[in-house]
Amino acid sequence: MLRRSSGKFFLADISAFFHDRTGSVSYLVADAHTGNAAIIDPVLDYDPSSGRITTSFADQLIESVSQRKLTVEWILETHVHADHLSAAQYLKTRLGGKVGIGEHVRQVQAHWAKIFNIENEFDGEPKHFDVLFKDGELRSIGRLPFKVIHIPGHTPADIGYLIGDAAFVGDALFMPDYGTPRTDFPGGSASDLYRSIRRILDLPASTRLFCGHDYRTPERAHYAWESTVAQQRRSNIHVHDGIDEAAFVKMREARDAQLSLPNLIFPAVQVNIRAGRLPPPEKSGSVFFKIPIVTMGQNVPFTPTNGIG
Repeated sequence: MLRRSSGKFFLADISAFFHDRTGSVSYLVADAHTGNAAIIDPVLDYDPSSGRITTSFADQLIESVSQRKLTVEWILETHVHADHLSAAQYLKTRLGGKVGIGEHVRQVQAHWAKIFNIENEFDGEPKHFDVLFKDGELRSIGRLPFKVIHIPGHTPADIGYLIGDAAFVGDALFMPDYGTPRTDFPGGSASDLYRSIRRILDLPASTRLFCGHDYRTPERAHYAWESTVAQQRRSNIHVHDGIDEAAFVKMREARDAQLSLPNLIFPAVQVNIRAGRLPPPEKSGSVFFKIPIVTMGQNVPFTPTNGIG
């Protein structure tokens, strides 16, 4: 499903692409003056029951780029996603561009490489991503400047991208009626998330916030992904103005304790710590995902009691 939300600010044009199956939102951000563009959080279609990977959703992005005669300069990830596979490498082979993520991805890669026994892939210098952004780093899409902000909590590596009057905040914040993301992944922290959200909400009140997911609420019939700082400060059900850190942490940790793992977490993370690459093929030429087996009485493999969280 494609839904477009376009606006002009410093010659920026923003289009949103909603992935129904995972509730994810990918963005195409273009410099209207130069025709250069960035793709944020692209999704690869994966059917776990058949093991089949397809590219129909990513192909919508390619079609839009082609129709508008854009030049893709960046493929930007906000974090290592646990609910969908990244299409970054597929898009890079078709459209070009550098794949970027926050520098703290090293910590996430180290956690998961140990779980999947693939530490040799991540020895030495960071692998797979083309660019690792630092907090506060300034880059550009054509003539359109953007700033990187480190907003940990959901994971230790989450970053946002400030582009004109828009902030792409990934999973750090959802729509006001849905609230906030879980913080129980390796290196996650409800306290860190609260502070990151306050950093986002210290932006000008009119700043448009584009989130990475929407799962809707029973009261809302349509999917949505765009809000403003003012709306979030006024009505986010978890973290509106007046909610202090202690209250937020208590609420968030209680909610997290009731959540099950995302359905695609193990295949998704194996692809996403590799910047959208599949695991290397076995001797037979076939590619496999690893799934840790948890026997009765054991904890989930990445809980703090196993030294990973």
